[in-house]
Amino acid sequence: MACHDGPRWPTERAGRDVIVAQFGQGRADLMGWALTTGDPLADAVVEEMHALGRPVRAALHKGLTSGLASLTDSPPAVAALLAQCESVPGYVDDELLDRGSLPFFSSPAPAHAISLSAGALVRIYESPSIAKVLAITGQLLDGVPRRLQETGKWVVTAMLPGSLRRGEPGYVATVQVRMLHAHIRRLALSKGYDPEVYGAPINQVDLARTWMDFTLTSYRAEARMGWDRTSAETASLYRYWWYIAHLLGIDASLVQGITSHLAAERVDELLQAVTGPAIPESSRLASATLEAIAGDLQRLARIPTRVGLPVLYALTRRFHGRLAAEELELPRAAAADAALGPVIRVIGRRRVRLRREPAAWHQRQERALASAREAVGGPAEPTAYQDPDQSPPAASGA
Repeated sequence: MACHDGPRWPTERAGRDVIVAQFGQGRADLMGWALTTGDPLADAVVEEMHALGRPVRAALHKGLTSGLASLTDSPPAVAALLAQCESVPGYVDDELLDRGSLPFFSSPAPAHAISLSAGALVRIYESPSIAKVLAITGQLLDGVPRRLQETGKWVVTAMLPGSLRRGEPGYVATVQVRMLHAHIRRLALSKGYDPEVYGAPINQVDLARTWMDFTLTSYRAEARMGWDRTSAETASLYRYWWYIAHLLGIDASLVQGITSHLAAERVDELLQAVTGPAIPESSRLASATLEAIAGDLQRLARIPTRVGLPVLYALTRRFHGRLAAEELELPRAAAADAALGPVIRVIGRRRVRLRREPAAWHQRQERALASAREAVGGPAEPTAYQDPDQSPPAASGA
């Protein structure tokens, strides 16, 4: 980790002195490093790809599916990345890999779709640096529906029990998302992104804050819709996401050890302090995301778009608060909000009753798992991060 005499503190982030005053010098030094650091291992692989072409992409693809040991004369950067991915942290065991993600499947697919979009992605797009990267790379509004679908597919794939074992679909897809970020990092810099303004594109602060949105923000959103989880279930999901962070190239010092929403909030407060206020591009991204998921809800839950969109506006306000919703210029939906209260209470009461019947609870979870496996396992076009011949791929919200 670099100290404050390393790369310059980005000009459009909260000043270092402000962070020192609020969080102490040690945390300020950590943020100074995180703001100016991307993912050196993945970035080096992208440089190899641009220098040597398809053989590097093919080697990475084979190494992800069959392991580093399957490669002969591996490109050096690919070998270094795979070695880090295959160095499994000590907290990872069969119990975590096979059962750690099960609490995720206690909520139905529409709940995940809403918490991912109106919850996680809306807050991710509040980040001015992420919005600026998408704008500079030409991916601000183009492909929002596909980006949403691909991000959702990646999350569900990664959460399937056993899916994070080396060579399994969740492991492969997660490292491919990591590589997507590296491609975008290089593309943004080539198109004029100025790291002295917001820090390195998709830097460690951005990555850790995104991790918070797929955990803290998303699971809190589901709880506010009536699909809450116990403290033990929540701790299990956070531990599972430690390993996802490892595969995504997020430094362990930023997220490892978090096992509760309260602990996550303390770290998230620091990350948010250096993120900065939303910019106009953030508002446009949030609106486009909600419009896209309203269409998906019509398919998933037979909710007409004319009904679903106001509901999403109301839920977004509940998830993020009035000030954030107004900063993102999202309209109020008073009628939808009033109708939500009774529905959420019914969902909550049904969930309490279901928990009292272990067999029924297990059966519901197994149905959700089967549905998820079917959704991600069917024939489909390769996603932007799955095709080893695609370089650079389109930007993602993940």
